[in-house]
Amino acid sequence: MHGMTNGKRGGALAKWSVALTVALLLGGCTVGPDFTAPEWASPSSWFGPPKPKANQPLSYAVAQPIDPNWWELFHDPQLTGLERRVAAENLDVQVAAVRFEESRQQLANARAAQFPTLSANASYTRQKPSNNGIFAAAPDAAGASGASGSTTGGLRATGIQPFNVYQTGFDAAWEIDLWGSVRRSVESATASSQAAEEARRSVLLASLAEVARDYILLRGTQTQLQIARDNVHTAQQSLQLTQQRAAGGVTTDLDVANASAQLRTTASQIPSLEQQEATLINALSLLLGQGPNALRAELQSAKPVPPVPPTVPVGLPSDLARRRPDIRQAEAQLHAATATIGVATAAFYPSVTLTGSVGLQALNFDHAFDLNSRQYALGPGITIPLFQGGQLRAQLHLTEAQQQEAAINYQKTVLQAWHDVDNALTAYQAEQARREQLTQAVAENRRALGLAQSRYQEGVADFLTVLDAERSLLASQQQLADSTTTVSANLVALYKALGGGWETDMPL
Repeated sequence: MHGMTNGKRGGALAKWSVALTVALLLGGCTVGPDFTAPEWASPSSWFGPPKPKANQPLSYAVAQPIDPNWWELFHDPQLTGLERRVAAENLDVQVAAVRFEESRQQLANARAAQFPTLSANASYTRQKPSNNGIFAAAPDAAGASGASGSTTGGLRATGIQPFNVYQTGFDAAWEIDLWGSVRRSVESATASSQAAEEARRSVLLASLAEVARDYILLRGTQTQLQIARDNVHTAQQSLQLTQQRAAGGVTTDLDVANASAQLRTTASQIPSLEQQEATLINALSLLLGQGPNALRAELQSAKPVPPVPPTVPVGLPSDLARRRPDIRQAEAQLHAATATIGVATAAFYPSVTLTGSVGLQALNFDHAFDLNSRQYALGPGITIPLFQGGQLRAQLHLTEAQQQEAAINYQKTVLQAWHDVDNALTAYQAEQARREQLTQAVAENRRALGLAQSRYQEGVADFLTVLDAERSLLASQQQLADSTTTVSANLVALYKALGGGWETDMPL
């Protein structure tokens, strides 16, 4: 009899082994589409205007590798020092880094579903079943409870007595990933984490470009301030000249009034420019996580706008998708959306869960750890979705629509990148051509002012000619300063469009 029992147990274990082996083999199946990186055709060369002629001293783009520290092309130590602080001090970058860490923990949570769960338990309960409940129908129910006294119809007159239950053990469960639902979840979470990392790089790139842009605008504003102060000095000299000529009876008070008005008009530009200077210093302070005026001592001394280099390395068009973080992020988001379709597809198939428990149970603490107090349970459970009211199909269609949206967003991101680069190249070249014209205009206006002042002193021309020459010179000087600032700022915009700058602090 004992041998037969062992034989039955051996046969049951063999069946379980076969079932488990089949389940594990089926676990290699993965439903849903596999992700394939989308292909895109890059042009053989960059768009934008053609290379300038040899007699035009303009900076132009060349197909050479991009320096990740592109801001060093300006040869401005202060700008380089500020850029080196961005990755560690910018608060937007820190927030993006925390979000990336959140995505990594979500990935770890998804991976945990691949493994069995094991938990330990221990409990003590004092129980009192109902005298009229299900225990009352059991044979010798009161006797089993340990009560004493006379019985009536199998139930002692005193009723079912309270009793103690001591229990300890382990529980385990494992859902076999038959159709790859968990693997697709891990794949999606991995891609989402990659998207979060690329988002962090995008924030860093934007912050680096914003620091460079604000720094250049600050230097441009300081140049405008110097121009305004120089023109105030020129206007003061004109006012003194008209006052001397009016005192000598050579001219009238009309020239004095016009000269005084020109002086006040020019001086009125200084307060607004000083406000812009303070605002830009505060903007740079905020970008580096500092309080207002934290960088004033460092940046208040006026310096010229950082000049652009003779040539600008822009790399190859085929490198753009590998370098721009937003394109890499859009591709990762498409990957995550594609993997989610597999999760929704697997929900249509049966799921198998292996559960087991082993432990000790006794009504008396003295027997709580006896071998005869052991108990165990082991067995599979299968869940087959029969009717969900269309929920599973709606979820599948939702994930498919989200994948289509992600695919379109990827195409738009790539297309937008090409437009950004083309627009930045065009703007960079066009503004340089404008700057060349304004440089000549300033030279001619300065010459015209000198001639007007000489003719006025000789009595050949009236003072209105001098005023017009001063206004023209001031306007052309301001436009030239603005154009010089814009050229350098456009170079920053070009490198932002090219996606360079994150490689040093956040490499692959």
